[in-house]
Amino acid sequence: MATMSGDDPQRSVEQFLYRQAECLDTGDWQGFIDLFADDGIYWMPADPSQATGDGVPSIFYEDRDLMAVRMRRMMHPRAWSQKTEWGTNHVVSNVRIEKHDAASGLLVARSRFHMMEFRNDSTRHFAGSYIHHLQPSPDGYRIRLQRVDMVNAQGLYDYVLQAWV
Repeated sequence: MATMSGDDPQRSVEQFLYRQAECLDTGDWQGFIDLFADDGIYWMPADPSQATGDGVPSIFYEDRDLMAVRMRRMMHPRAWSQKTEWGTNHVVSNVRIEKHDAASGLLVARSRFHMMEFRNDSTRHFAGSYIHHLQPSPDGYRIRLQRVDMVNAQGLYDYVLQAWV
């Protein structure tokens, strides 16, 4: 688990985001889910103008329970979609803290990402920005909300996203 680095929230947030990317790239799905607060939400809007994911179509709008369902589906021995050679590589950069309440420790961080996915002998690239609403916990941060805005969210895909970006 990425821990908070003393009085340097910038470094703590960077290390946390790198840990999240590592969970995704190694298929540590439970580790990824554990980074979320009990009421945490992973949200990827279908359109960048969306102000909420509640009650409107989104690419992803999952709480921890729905993330656990996705994880079990991906890990199921008969999950055909997982039988092909598959992997991702995330690069997270341009991390900046937008808001930080020093008293409560709550903060909002923005960053950029690039993800390469290899599956079925082909490569796809996804890029965009993250917004993380983070709360401190005894062993690091927990995600209250992660918003993922992909540059190519409205593009055509020959297959759907299997896991989180």
